Amino acid sequence: MADIVVKTKLEKGSILPKQTTALSAGSDISARLSKPFTLKAGEWALIPTGLRIAIPAGFEAQVRPRSGLAAKFGVTVLNSPGTIDADYRGEVKVILINHGKEDFIINDGDRIAQFVIAPVVNTKFIKVEKLDSTNRGEGGFGSTGV
Repeated sequence: MADIVVKTKLEKGSILPKQTTALSAGSDISARLSKPFTLKAGEWALIPTGLRIAIPAGFEAQVRPRSGLAAKFGVTVLNSPGTIDADYRGEVKVILINHGKEDFIINDGDRIAQFVIAPVVNTKFIKVEKLDSTNRGEGGFGSTGV
């Protein structure tokens, strides 16, 4: 695995993201709250982390759910994966949604999501009159079977 350095500015009391095992793809990120927050069943909210990051050019930080929160409580990242661009310097906030049947309490320092740092490719879109044909064609939404 390649090492990428992400400069991180922490608000007082915030927790530096970290990979919990040597081969973890993601680095856990934690809530930074002044008091516990109740995420009601069926609702979503922006949860602050107290982090500001400087991602190297050519990379993005993907904000992804933590599988344990999803499996045990139905809590996940709403816009998964969320993208943090290399030129963003504001506070990282996570949009969590509670798909569970019970309210979910988030405490300061709780691990709520994870960053996966991924390379990006600059893309240039060009206008054309016709696309090349493929066997699949315009088939979508289950057209290739189950």
